[in-house]
Amino acid sequence: MSTREQTELQTLAQDFREALRHSVYLVRRLDADGDLSAAQLSTLKMLLDDGVRVGEIARNLGVKVPSATEQVIKLERAGLARREADPDDSRAVRVVLTTEGRAAVDSANERRNAVMAGILAALTEDDRKALAAALPVIDKINSSLQN
Repeated sequence: MSTREQTELQTLAQDFREALRHSVYLVRRLDADGDLSAAQLSTLKMLLDDGVRVGEIARNLGVKVPSATEQVIKLERAGLARREADPDDSRAVRVVLTTEGRAAVDSANERRNAVMAGILAALTEDDRKALAAALPVIDKINSSLQN
């Protein structure tokens, strides 16, 4: 790779990271009137499949385990999550969604999607097509970051 290509790649990386950072802030504000904080909703969304261990929640939120445990306790008290034995390791527990937790995630998703659809409606058709075309690339990036 030439020096020019490396410089262009570094610039693209910086611009992409900045765009993502701003997007994260904006998405967190989409549901500002909701009952859950952005961190609580993020935590609940991690539990959508089969639940996760507290250590994984901490890693995904970028916090220490005690902070993630505190978040889980709040969600348990609200009746949105519960801890249960991990079927893969009898010494560990997984945090899973309750029926109320799943309903809270679904409700927040509906509100956020409605707001985002309004924003996307203001774009041109070409802009919406460009965004749709970019989504598989963003998915590849996300997948590579998870490894």
